[in-house]
Amino acid sequence: MKKIFYFLTLTVLVVSSCDGFLNREPESDLTPEQYMTTEANVASYATDLYNLLPVHGAYGYGTFESDKHTDNMAYYQPSDIYAPGYWKVSQTGGDYSFSSIYRCNWFFDNVLPLLEEGKISGSESNINHYIGEVYFFRALCYFNKLQALGDFPIVTQCLDNDLETLVAASKREPRNEVARFILSDLEKAVELMKDTPPVGGKNRLNKDCARLIMSRVALYEGTWLKYFKGTAFVPGGPDWPGEKTYPGYQYPSGSIDAEIDFFLDIAMEQAALVADKYTLTANTGTYQHKEEDDVNPYYDMFSAIDMSAYSEVMLFKSYSWDLKVVHSVSAYASKADNGNGITKGMIDAFLMRNGLPIYADGSGYPGDKDLHKIAKDRDTRLQVFLKQEGDRNFFGEAGEEGRTIEPWPDITCGTPNNRYVTGYVIRKGMSHDGEMATFHDFSGCLVYRATEAYLNYIEACYEKNGTIDDKADGYWRALRERAGVDPDYGKTIAATRMNLEAEGDWGAYSGGRLVDPTLYNIRRERRCELLAEGFRGMDLHRWRSMDQMITVPFHVLGINLWENANLADIEASSSVPFQENANVSSRSFNKYFAPYHISANNNCYNGYRWKMAHYLSPIAVQHFLITGDSDVPASPLYQNPYWSTKAGDGAQL
Repeated sequence: MKKIFYFLTLTVLVVSSCDGFLNREPESDLTPEQYMTTEANVASYATDLYNLLPVHGAYGYGTFESDKHTDNMAYYQPSDIYAPGYWKVSQTGGDYSFSSIYRCNWFFDNVLPLLEEGKISGSESNINHYIGEVYFFRALCYFNKLQALGDFPIVTQCLDNDLETLVAASKREPRNEVARFILSDLEKAVELMKDTPPVGGKNRLNKDCARLIMSRVALYEGTWLKYFKGTAFVPGGPDWPGEKTYPGYQYPSGSIDAEIDFFLDIAMEQAALVADKYTLTANTGTYQHKEEDDVNPYYDMFSAIDMSAYSEVMLFKSYSWDLKVVHSVSAYASKADNGNGITKGMIDAFLMRNGLPIYADGSGYPGDKDLHKIAKDRDTRLQVFLKQEGDRNFFGEAGEEGRTIEPWPDITCGTPNNRYVTGYVIRKGMSHDGEMATFHDFSGCLVYRATEAYLNYIEACYEKNGTIDDKADGYWRALRERAGVDPDYGKTIAATRMNLEAEGDWGAYSGGRLVDPTLYNIRRERRCELLAEGFRGMDLHRWRSMDQMITVPFHVLGINLWENANLADIEASSSVPFQENANVSSRSFNKYFAPYHISANNNCYNGYRWKMAHYLSPIAVQHFLITGDSDVPASPLYQNPYWSTKAGDGAQL
């Protein structure tokens, strides 16, 4: 069996999902003792868990639209998370589930005893590697729960079908303890996995992937504890709902500050182990319009069929037309990114090549009145990935679902996923091959790359020590040099004006207060490098960067519509002529296009607003009823801060 990252589904053993309980047995004609006794079958079980990774779906802009509903990217419809009162406690469903965790626990319950008894045939080191992969995936499942719910039960085995046992196991553990458990699973993954997997190359996990995620988890929890210290969102904080379950809770490190340092130390250590091993892929700084133009490896890295040749790629998913494992990223990227638009704030975040912010004296910024000039002399990541009118999307002609030449942005298109929501769209992940512009694109999907380790180290170093050490300095300069920006980040810091940055960047804030310019520019670097790769929502939550919207609404803005030198061309490209307050926002409201301030019945017509409760998801009522024997107060569960246990209620604070 060729075990590469195609996510082949097991055909012999099907593991049942189980949302509310932890005791369901897999449906199978074979017992574990019959099935899980060969290296090949252990590998197949681990392979099936690769479906848990974030990869491209069959339709849409794939993982490259995963920044939507943040200050980076706007979808054609806003999220209820920014419309207080619309996000409500549900009766059923939600993030409180154990189906994927159960799949991992079932594996350990059955495979580890067989291994200890010597009943699994094959290479011991290979079998250990696949067991390490399952530890990795259980850690990943728990990290998803940590982000959504914070405190969460730690369950490491399948449980008997006994209500008392299941209720006892439903006790939520403090979030930092969950994070420590995740790190312990990842440590086991590092111990068991090989530097190079038995098969599959970069289509399969290795030790360094586990180290990278260790740095991610540790940075996440360390910064969460730092910025939510003194609130109900950390163990022991005032009004922490876990106080009744854990009265007088004490951190394993002795205090919350020591616990923060514990996590940040791990983030630095693990990030450095990865960053020191992987070099950055070269960037020519230009977009390749024609086949005879110079190739830009940095651009191609995100859309290659085989990504294994790129130095910073650690894990990617292969697709195959022959196996009908395909997606449609290039088709949507050549149009309007499936109804996702890059915000003005995101565009403004990119520096000039001389290292200055666009508003700084001497920056050379030509302004945003002419869309053709918006990326002139800017950070090359903007030049490479921002689509502009007249650009050639493909070397040859586009397939049936694509667009060969980029038009003026159609901001009024009646088909939502073809609408240029802000007027700005990107092409990250779009193949140069026009034949991919169909619903059978088989370019790869980049899952993990070492650049994140560079960024994790820089941030963890400054968050812990308040300084940039030599290693962080080297990483930061390498990233800026690759982006074609003056590597002297001190120059940028000195020219940074936080009140101006805050206009379009939520990362300028933590807890409703502006952060210092050095920390802000570390966050800026992360924002620009990881654009459209699914990090922004996670980062904004752990930084506590939405408090300011509790009192002051935020309006999503796009292109400079009403002062644009190309206004006639933009209007001509639109489905119907501009009608203020009908299909475009009014010039009296803002010269910049405001996609949600057009129709008064839009939930976010008056801007994004925030509630503290929205930093975590509510637990659905059914889970309190099940674990409380139909009596919500009797449940060992507790609701997340400022959410009720009544279905249909919105956030209380």
